[in-house]
Amino acid sequence: MNIHPLHNSTLERPLRFTYPFCYEPHPLCCEAAAEVQQYIAEHEEIRTDADRGKMFGVLVVSLPTSVSGKEGDLAFLAAYSGLLAGRNDWSYFVPPVYDAQQPDGHFKTTEHEISAKGGDKEMSQELQLWLFHQYQLLNAHGEKKDLVAIWQSYYTREKLRRKFPLPPGGTGDCCAPKLLQYAYQKGLHPVCMAEFWWGAPTKEEVRQHLNYYPACRGKCKPILTWMLQGLDVDPNPELLGFQHMEIPVVYEDDALLVVNKPSGMLSVPGRIEDYSVEAVMRERYPDSIVVHRLDMGTSGLLIVAKNGESYRILQQQFIRHEVKKKYAALLEHSGEGSGSICLPMRPDPMNRPRQVVDMNHGKRAATRYEFIGNRLVALWPETGRTHQLRIHCAHPDGLANPIVGDELYGTRGQRLCLHAAEIWFRHPVSGSEMHITSEIPF
Repeated sequence: MNIHPLHNSTLERPLRFTYPFCYEPHPLCCEAAAEVQQYIAEHEEIRTDADRGKMFGVLVVSLPTSVSGKEGDLAFLAAYSGLLAGRNDWSYFVPPVYDAQQPDGHFKTTEHEISAKGGDKEMSQELQLWLFHQYQLLNAHGEKKDLVAIWQSYYTREKLRRKFPLPPGGTGDCCAPKLLQYAYQKGLHPVCMAEFWWGAPTKEEVRQHLNYYPACRGKCKPILTWMLQGLDVDPNPELLGFQHMEIPVVYEDDALLVVNKPSGMLSVPGRIEDYSVEAVMRERYPDSIVVHRLDMGTSGLLIVAKNGESYRILQQQFIRHEVKKKYAALLEHSGEGSGSICLPMRPDPMNRPRQVVDMNHGKRAATRYEFIGNRLVALWPETGRTHQLRIHCAHPDGLANPIVGDELYGTRGQRLCLHAAEIWFRHPVSGSEMHITSEIPF
């Protein structure tokens, strides 16, 4: 049976369904997830495979009278991404949207035929396209579309349609599409949804055991945009704007400012948000330009040039790696010692803005570190890759110790405890050596 009773359904229900790409898990989902986690722990074959690292999901649903005998009773569904211990037919979990694993089915028999011919490329492409057409996905209106139609209607701009003509392999096999498809097929009304990671982080992808994560954007954003039609869904929190915050100035002269960027503020205007350090500075100094960037969650020292010539000179110092920066991070666990971390990195195109470690195709990323307290570590980045310090702290081949508040690679908290504490550079006009410091706020 894969419709499970929710034992404490007296909890208040959410007003709207979960926006799956940025959310706080609802208490009903947390209760359902705890039951799934207990089930995994009690079943050795499932647990052994899941311990290697696997995403699971839960969907809380409202039952129709025909199922529960009482209109509106709550239950939950559970799912896993991809296969679990090589199978997709575990009775506790919802079935796949389309079962391509049947040994006598068209997909498997054709796959064997392709293999026997030494991997015929044209046949492989035809088989993949055939498979995409088998994923007939529903939405809350009861409408149906296959993966190819969903993909082509999502990317309406011609340039993007040429770039993403077809879904990537494995699309449709994540938790969220499986859960919603089964709910719609059985006449269950979705109430809220959440996904959590079980097991160890993988060598590429840094995730933490039992932490909740949003649905992947690369594969699931087009699908869920279709499948959620007809549901009243929470607004995207990323479109609601950011709180306006004070930006303390640490140093200022006629050529530049060094400000102390608050955590939770953009360095420069983003794709959907103009409020940023640069926007605020330009209200005071119309020609000002932020010289480098800090992640939105990172606080600390940020250089702002007051004019184009100062910007150009300072930029050259960054390009020539003449600017030195020291960060402080509060880690989840205690540590000691010092050393260097070198783990090459690249973006994860299926899960932006996440980055992954890739020993073969990643760009060089190097960090020196020294523990200056029980959980406080000083970090000197020798390269400037996106999320470098966050991954080098969290990755099992780095410090294996996530930064407090790191919702991407650790555990969500009130803030990301990463602070740009010191910076060394040459003044763009006088050429004098500058060393600016900022007090660590945690």
